[in-house]
Amino acid sequence: MPMPTEERVSRLVAGLVAGRGFDLEGVEVSTAAGQTRVRVIVDSDDTADLDSIAELSSRVSECLDEADDEFGTFRYLLEVTTPGVDRPLTADRHWRRARGRKVRVVLRPGIAAPEPGLPGSFEARVGALDGDNIALVLGGKRAPRLVTVGLGDIERAVVEVEFAPPSARELELTGGVASGRPPAGADAAEPTGTTVAASDSTEGTME
Repeated sequence: MPMPTEERVSRLVAGLVAGRGFDLEGVEVSTAAGQTRVRVIVDSDDTADLDSIAELSSRVSECLDEADDEFGTFRYLLEVTTPGVDRPLTADRHWRRARGRKVRVVLRPGIAAPEPGLPGSFEARVGALDGDNIALVLGGKRAPRLVTVGLGDIERAVVEVEFAPPSARELELTGGVASGRPPAGADAAEPTGTTVAASDSTEGTME
Protein backbone atom coordinates (compact mmCIF):
# COMPACT_ATOMS: atom_id res chain seq x y z
CA MET A 1 0.00 0.00 0.00
CA PRO A 2 1.46 3.42 -0.92
CA MET A 3 2.57 5.84 1.76
CA PRO A 4 -0.25 8.24 2.78
CA THR A 5 0.13 11.76 1.44
CA GLU A 6 0.31 14.90 3.55
CA GLU A 7 -2.78 16.24 1.76
CA ARG A 8 -4.74 13.09 2.59
CA VAL A 9 -3.80 13.20 6.27
CA SER A 10 -4.65 16.91 6.43
CA ARG A 11 -8.14 16.28 5.03
CA LEU A 12 -8.75 13.45 7.49
CA VAL A 13 -7.73 15.29 10.66
CA ALA A 14 -8.54 18.97 9.92
CA GLY A 15 -12.09 18.88 11.30
CA LEU A 16 -11.06 16.88 14.36
CA VAL A 17 -8.23 19.29 15.17
CA ALA A 18 -10.45 22.37 14.73
CA GLY A 19 -13.21 20.82 16.84
CA ARG A 20 -10.83 20.65 19.80
CA GLY A 21 -9.83 24.30 19.56
CA PHE A 22 -6.57 23.87 17.65
CA ASP A 23 -5.33 25.18 14.32
CA LEU A 24 -3.79 22.65 11.96
CA GLU A 25 -0.42 24.21 11.11
CA GLY A 26 0.83 21.42 8.89
CA VAL A 27 1.31 17.71 8.26
CA GLU A 28 4.63 16.04 7.44
CA VAL A 29 5.00 12.47 6.20
CA SER A 30 8.54 11.07 5.99
CA THR A 31 10.40 7.78 5.97
CA ALA A 32 13.84 7.13 7.45
CA ALA A 33 15.59 3.85 8.28
CA GLY A 34 12.47 1.93 7.28
CA GLN A 35 10.23 3.88 9.69
CA THR A 36 7.39 6.03 8.33
CA ARG A 37 6.55 9.02 10.49
CA VAL A 38 3.30 11.01 10.29
CA ARG A 39 3.75 14.37 12.06
CA VAL A 40 0.69 16.54 12.75
CA ILE A 41 1.56 20.10 13.80
CA VAL A 42 -1.07 22.06 15.75
CA ASP A 43 -1.29 25.30 17.70
CA SER A 44 -3.86 27.33 19.63
CA ASP A 45 -4.30 30.67 21.36
CA ASP A 46 -4.12 28.92 24.73
CA THR A 47 -1.18 27.00 26.11
CA ALA A 48 -1.06 23.56 24.48
CA ASP A 49 0.01 21.42 27.45
CA LEU A 50 0.99 17.76 27.38
CA ASP A 51 -2.42 16.57 28.55
CA SER A 52 -4.34 18.36 25.80
CA ILE A 53 -1.83 17.27 23.15
CA ALA A 54 -1.97 13.68 24.42
CA GLU A 55 -5.78 13.68 24.23
CA LEU A 56 -5.69 15.13 20.72
CA SER A 57 -3.04 12.58 19.71
CA SER A 58 -5.30 9.75 20.85
CA ARG A 59 -8.24 11.10 18.82
CA VAL A 60 -6.07 11.64 15.73
CA SER A 61 -4.76 8.08 16.05
CA GLU A 62 -8.31 6.74 16.17
CA CYS A 63 -9.27 8.87 13.16
CA LEU A 64 -6.42 7.52 11.07
CA ASP A 65 -7.05 3.95 12.19
CA GLU A 66 -10.66 4.24 11.03
CA ALA A 67 -9.54 5.35 7.57
CA ASP A 68 -8.74 1.77 6.63
CA ASP A 69 -8.90 2.57 2.91
CA GLU A 70 -5.41 4.02 3.26
CA PHE A 71 -4.17 3.37 6.77
CA GLY A 72 -5.65 0.01 7.68
CA THR A 73 -2.49 -2.00 6.94
CA PHE A 74 0.08 0.77 6.95
CA ARG A 75 2.66 0.81 9.76
CA TYR A 76 3.77 4.25 10.91
CA LEU A 77 4.62 6.37 13.93
CA LEU A 78 2.25 9.24 14.70
CA GLU A 79 3.52 12.43 16.31
CA VAL A 80 1.21 15.28 17.33
CA THR A 81 3.27 18.36 18.14
CA THR A 82 3.15 22.12 18.54
CA PRO A 83 5.48 24.34 16.47
CA GLY A 84 8.93 25.08 17.84
CA VAL A 85 9.67 28.59 19.01
CA ASP A 86 11.72 29.22 15.87
CA ARG A 87 8.72 28.79 13.56
CA PRO A 88 8.12 31.17 10.62
CA LEU A 89 5.29 33.69 10.94
CA THR A 90 3.09 33.25 7.88
CA ALA A 91 -0.44 34.06 9.11
CA ASP A 92 -2.09 36.76 11.23
CA ARG A 93 -2.61 34.30 14.09
CA HIS A 94 1.13 33.59 14.16
CA TRP A 95 1.87 37.28 14.69
CA ARG A 96 -0.76 37.57 17.44
CA ARG A 97 0.68 34.55 19.28
CA ALA A 98 4.25 35.84 18.87
CA ARG A 99 3.57 39.16 20.61
CA GLY A 100 6.40 39.87 23.00
CA ARG A 101 8.82 37.51 21.21
CA LYS A 102 11.98 38.43 19.31
CA VAL A 103 11.90 37.85 15.55
CA ARG A 104 14.22 38.13 12.58
CA VAL A 105 12.42 40.16 9.90
CA VAL A 106 13.41 40.15 6.23
CA LEU A 107 11.76 42.82 4.10
CA ARG A 108 10.79 42.29 0.49
CA PRO A 109 13.25 43.62 -2.11
CA GLY A 110 12.74 47.32 -2.74
CA ILE A 111 10.87 47.96 0.53
CA ALA A 112 12.30 50.76 2.64
CA ALA A 113 13.22 49.89 6.20
CA PRO A 114 11.07 51.48 8.95
CA GLU A 115 14.05 53.59 10.07
CA PRO A 116 16.86 55.24 8.06
CA GLY A 117 20.02 53.15 8.10
CA LEU A 118 18.23 49.97 9.13
CA PRO A 119 19.11 47.03 6.84
CA GLY A 120 16.53 44.94 5.03
CA SER A 121 17.01 42.13 7.57
CA PHE A 122 16.80 43.06 11.24
CA GLU A 123 15.81 41.87 14.70
CA ALA A 124 12.77 43.25 16.48
CA ARG A 125 10.27 42.34 19.16
CA VAL A 126 6.67 41.74 18.09
CA GLY A 127 4.01 44.17 19.21
CA ALA A 128 0.31 44.42 18.48
CA LEU A 129 -1.23 43.44 15.15
CA ASP A 130 -3.52 46.11 13.72
CA GLY A 131 -5.18 45.00 10.52
CA ASP A 132 -2.45 44.57 7.92
CA ASN A 133 0.22 46.27 10.03
CA ILE A 134 2.42 44.89 12.78
CA ALA A 135 4.05 46.97 15.51
CA LEU A 136 7.70 46.11 16.10
CA VAL A 137 10.04 47.20 18.89
CA LEU A 138 13.56 48.02 17.71
CA GLY A 139 16.67 48.85 19.72
CA GLY A 140 16.69 45.99 22.22
CA LYS A 141 17.11 46.75 25.91
CA ARG A 142 19.25 49.84 25.43
CA ALA A 143 17.05 52.01 23.22
CA PRO A 144 13.64 50.38 22.65
CA ARG A 145 11.33 52.22 20.28
CA LEU A 146 8.19 51.34 18.38
CA VAL A 147 7.79 51.26 14.59
CA THR A 148 5.07 49.90 12.30
CA VAL A 149 5.58 47.66 9.26
CA GLY A 150 3.02 46.41 6.77
CA LEU A 151 2.68 42.64 6.70
CA GLY A 152 2.76 42.79 2.91
CA ASP A 153 6.23 44.38 3.09
CA ILE A 154 7.67 41.38 4.97
CA GLU A 155 9.17 38.56 2.94
CA ARG A 156 10.00 36.33 5.89
CA ALA A 157 9.85 36.50 9.68
CA VAL A 158 11.04 33.83 12.11
CA VAL A 159 10.80 33.75 15.89
CA GLU A 160 14.25 33.56 17.44
CA VAL A 161 15.28 31.41 20.37
CA GLU A 162 16.30 33.60 23.30
CA PHE A 163 17.51 32.75 26.79
CA ALA A 164 17.51 36.19 28.47
CA PRO A 165 14.30 38.06 29.30
CA PRO A 166 13.56 41.39 27.60
CA SER A 167 13.52 44.64 29.53
CA ALA A 168 10.35 45.90 31.16
CA ARG A 169 10.24 48.79 28.66
CA GLU A 170 10.41 46.41 25.69
CA LEU A 171 7.48 44.40 27.00
CA GLU A 172 5.57 47.57 27.78
CA LEU A 173 5.92 48.71 24.17
CA THR A 174 4.85 45.33 22.80
CA GLY A 175 1.85 45.14 25.11
CA GLY A 176 3.27 42.09 26.85
CA VAL A 177 3.57 38.45 25.82
CA ALA A 178 0.45 37.05 24.18
CA SER A 179 -1.96 35.33 26.57
CA GLY A 180 -1.25 31.63 26.98
CA ARG A 181 2.27 31.89 25.55
CA PRO A 182 5.47 31.11 27.47
CA PRO A 183 7.41 34.12 28.74
CA ALA A 184 10.04 35.60 26.43
CA GLY A 185 13.54 34.47 27.34
CA ALA A 186 12.42 31.06 28.66
CA ASP A 187 13.33 28.99 25.62
CA ALA A 188 15.96 26.84 27.32
CA ALA A 189 13.22 24.71 28.88
CA GLU A 190 11.25 23.86 25.73
CA PRO A 191 12.90 25.12 22.51
CA THR A 192 11.20 22.74 20.11
CA GLY A 193 7.52 22.71 21.09
CA THR A 194 5.34 20.12 22.80
CA THR A 195 5.27 16.65 21.20
CA VAL A 196 3.34 13.46 21.90
CA ALA A 197 4.17 10.29 19.97
CA ALA A 198 1.47 7.62 19.87
CA SER A 199 2.71 4.05 19.57
CA ASP A 200 1.24 0.59 19.20
CA SER A 201 2.74 -2.63 17.92
CA THR A 202 -0.41 -3.66 16.05
CA GLU A 203 -0.16 -3.43 12.29
CA GLY A 204 -2.73 -1.04 10.87
CA THR A 205 -2.69 1.33 13.86
CA MET A 206 0.34 2.94 15.47
CA GLU A 207 3.79 1.42 15.49
